[in-house]
Amino acid sequence: MAQALLIFKPDAAYRLRVRSALWSWVAAQRDWKLASLQWFQPPAELIERHYDFLRERPFFPWLVDFMTALPLLVGRLEAEPSALEAMRYELGETRIQQSRPGSLRERYGIYAGVNCLHLSDAADTGDRELRLWAPYLKLDGGPPALEESPQAPDHTFHLRSLAAQVASGIHQDAAALEIRRLLREETDLAGRQFEALCRVILGALP
Repeated sequence: MAQALLIFKPDAAYRLRVRSALWSWVAAQRDWKLASLQWFQPPAELIERHYDFLRERPFFPWLVDFMTALPLLVGRLEAEPSALEAMRYELGETRIQQSRPGSLRERYGIYAGVNCLHLSDAADTGDRELRLWAPYLKLDGGPPALEESPQAPDHTFHLRSLAAQVASGIHQDAAALEIRRLLREETDLAGRQFEALCRVILGALP
């Protein structure tokens, strides 16, 4: 059995309808087993090491902020290597603009690296990532009780259109304000936590 690190990124952990949909996919455990899932706010040093291969990229500071600004859902999956490969296919390509139609990232991602989930891409990658994260949290103990949120709105496609406008310099201020309004409808975060969610999502837009 292969092991994989699973992370619900901020855009998946706090957009309630999106979280419910992705949780249903993970919890189905068709050809995989969810060994653990828990809330955890990673320190910057851990994320910097996790994404060390991207350190020289201009978006690296944003990426560290994105993954440390709020607690995330972090867990461990067990699956045959072929099942892990199938999960990666269902999840879709990393960059939203390149995600395969029908994939989870194409359905729920917003822009670029605001792409819902991290899932180790191979057995050796999973082993390496789990060793890196193990000193910071126990990756066992089962999943938390996540509430279903079928009545919460899902504004993914509108958010994606607005994000493209901001990134293209078209009505940037108005589009950014509308993104904030739609996010407020999608999440139950408030105060500083809501501001953090807005900051890291808007921060992905060049």
